[in-house]
Amino acid sequence: MSTILVTGATGYIGGRLVPLLLDAGHQVRVLARHPERLRDRSWFDRVDVIAGDAGDPEAAHHALAGVEVAYYLLHSLQRGDELEREERRIATNFSAAARDEGVQRMIYLGGLAPVGAERSASPHMRSRVEVGRILAASGVPTIELRAGVIIGSGSASFEMLRYLTERLPAMVTPRWVRQRTQPIAVRDVLRYLTSAADLPPEVTGIFDIGGPEVLTYEEMMRRYAAVAGLGRRIIWPINVLTPSLSSHWVGVVTPVPRSLARPLVESLRHPAVCRDDRIRRLIPDPPEGLLPFDRAVELALARVRDRDVTTRWSSASYPGAPSEPLPSDPEWSGGTIYTDVRVVETSSSPQQVWRSVERIGGAHGWKSARLLWEIRGAMDRVVGGVGLRRGRRDPERLRVGDAVDFWRVEERIPPRLLRLRAEMKMPGLAWLEFTIDPTPDGARLTQRALFVPRGLSGHAYWWSVAPFHRFVFPAMARHTVDEAGRLPDQQPDGAAPAA
Repeated sequence: MSTILVTGATGYIGGRLVPLLLDAGHQVRVLARHPERLRDRSWFDRVDVIAGDAGDPEAAHHALAGVEVAYYLLHSLQRGDELEREERRIATNFSAAARDEGVQRMIYLGGLAPVGAERSASPHMRSRVEVGRILAASGVPTIELRAGVIIGSGSASFEMLRYLTERLPAMVTPRWVRQRTQPIAVRDVLRYLTSAADLPPEVTGIFDIGGPEVLTYEEMMRRYAAVAGLGRRIIWPINVLTPSLSSHWVGVVTPVPRSLARPLVESLRHPAVCRDDRIRRLIPDPPEGLLPFDRAVELALARVRDRDVTTRWSSASYPGAPSEPLPSDPEWSGGTIYTDVRVVETSSSPQQVWRSVERIGGAHGWKSARLLWEIRGAMDRVVGGVGLRRGRRDPERLRVGDAVDFWRVEERIPPRLLRLRAEMKMPGLAWLEFTIDPTPDGARLTQRALFVPRGLSGHAYWWSVAPFHRFVFPAMARHTVDEAGRLPDQQPDGAAPAA
């Protein structure tokens, strides 16, 4: 068995690949910029975690030392020239470190690209192709797997398809909905990735991977509707919707923000069909064959219904989202931290209050002033933020690193502390923190909102929204403990056992 490094372990594919490699008997190491986001994963204690950036030569050398196989599962969500520069920088530094450390193989997951994609008008597609070329040019034997639309619970492509189909029984669409693509189930992607580590050392190159069917996006929407038990969808393709307008349309209708919808839409403008099936001669199909589209949708919907979505597209960092730690004192921000603190006592147990706190956001909402939250979410989407539609991976339990609408879980210590960091667009940094302390009669909930302004606009922003806080925050704390009294009193997931 090999010593394997996985980059992108906090992302959608990487987070699912790691346990499969462990189950196959490999020794696994992960390189992550935010290793704390892996702490709640079931496999965390079985891997060697290295904190660092794959584009930092020192961190890359440290992570790659003694590694035989390295998975490159990184993709920037920056825009335009900045995206291409960043992708080039990271791939160049990482592949040079892999060569210097004697890595025997690199495995890269790219995207199905048409001939001449390096001259494509899409920076997203150009950069995917260029990254593969940089890795291969390093001299380290490299396998590049190229996939199109990935069908699986929590993937951005699947959620875009799901929400467009479910929310719009009739829609005017761009012409790209009639472009041919070859969707593939996420479990087949993972099977190819895990098997690639065991291929003979002389096997290198680019290999297209796809499912057993070639469909248009329109056909995928109609077939999704049939599998999900929805009525017939009416679709009118027109020519006037550009990728930019299409990404706005997707951003309004689905949880996928415009910044992520844009590269997805641009990739759908070109045929995404496998040019050959060489990979199937190297990695044979399972006895039951590749998963058909309808069955992949069934399995993905079952995962959503059973609340068993292990990773989600929102697991990855949102471009431009703040990552600074919670300030420990006012000096951190030049002397100003605005706070709103609410304290409520209840006869409910700390465990009950914790369960209520951990259910916040997503389908459960924010427990107060729903209209104000929806307005704030809509404002965020207008300026290019993620808004409220990102939702949650699991409606009942959270993990460090999980997205919760336009927040992200920064700290989770059940049944005592939950801290969320804001990822909405604003002139400053914000946190929402819940602390639960036991009392002789039950529990005390301390709810604290913090805002660190940036410049004069940051101060103006706080004072402009402060009047609304008296409608939002007191009711949120009160309704949280009210709900706690209606929940079972049980030990929360991840809590230390009672003495």
